[in-house]
Amino acid sequence: MSVRLAAIAPGGLPVWCDAYLAPPGQGDVFAGRAWFETLIAHALPPDARAEFALCGESALLPLLRVAGRLGPLTAPYTLTAGPLFVTGTADGGAAGHLLGRWLRGAPPLHLDCLDPEAPGMEPFLQGIARAGVQVHRFDHFGNWYEPIPDGTGWTEYLAGRSPALQNTITRKLRAAARSLDFEWITRPGAALEDGITGYEEVRSRSWKPREPFPDFDRALMRAIVGTGELRLGLLRRRADRTAVAAQYWAVSGGRAAVLKLAHVEAERTASPGTVLTAMMIARLLDEERVRELDFGRGDDAYKRLWVRRRRQRIGVVLADPRHPAGLAAIGRQLAGEARRRLARWLGRGETADRQAP
Repeated sequence: MSVRLAAIAPGGLPVWCDAYLAPPGQGDVFAGRAWFETLIAHALPPDARAEFALCGESALLPLLRVAGRLGPLTAPYTLTAGPLFVTGTADGGAAGHLLGRWLRGAPPLHLDCLDPEAPGMEPFLQGIARAGVQVHRFDHFGNWYEPIPDGTGWTEYLAGRSPALQNTITRKLRAAARSLDFEWITRPGAALEDGITGYEEVRSRSWKPREPFPDFDRALMRAIVGTGELRLGLLRRRADRTAVAAQYWAVSGGRAAVLKLAHVEAERTASPGTVLTAMMIARLLDEERVRELDFGRGDDAYKRLWVRRRRQRIGVVLADPRHPAGLAAIGRQLAGEARRRLARWLGRGETADRQAP
């Protein structure tokens, strides 16, 4: 058994991929058919193509080839990535060993958005190392989330937030009720298309920079509404129906992950983003009974107001020192690790100096 590469063209994944993909509504959205088909069709760099690496029969590793080099099939929107195992199995060690053997004598391979706690992940990386390829880990991004105990509704959830956030939400919800309407969209049709237009209008008037792939959001919303995983919310001014805040979430397997959110910057004094987030979470808890709230990529300060736990997503550089590029990559990784250790040591020293009497 060995690793085989299969080129994946835009327009739909082959049927054989389904053995590795998460079923709609039952697992990780970022391991599902709708996600990969949208990513391949709307979020690849120019002259790039997707290639799936089949590690024997037990695992599939989505990759991207750009300028002849392989890398991860991820985008700025990806929350989790990595090997996809045949449904019901997680034989990571064997799949990793096959990939490691395939990488011997080859240029280094970089992967990111990995969940180190995912089933099969640690054995997968250990299998690569057993094959003689070095595995250098690095921190990629933080992910703020919170498990939701059974029976927890909006009232119980809000009682667990800080008093300052509770007071802000209570005041802003009361004010919003006088002039704003909430829309909750989960089905295809005219309401969805109107909601997508509203989302894009809000996005264009928000503080956020230009999207690198401007077609992606609308395409993903249309894709995951068909799988039953989309929750699109908008706040509109009652007087003229203008959208002032918008966000969309993906709900699958009891997990609700916010994918994008924005509000009109000129309306910020009314806190429409806070109001809409509160309304979305209330609906997700009271009606959807989700078991986890996930606030996506990054350590933005506002996230820890809504959820209280952080987990680390990592990347790895898989490098064979017998290849010149692999040896160079190992040198860069070791130098970077040394710099980070020195920075942490200096930081502790500075802290001790500041605390010294």
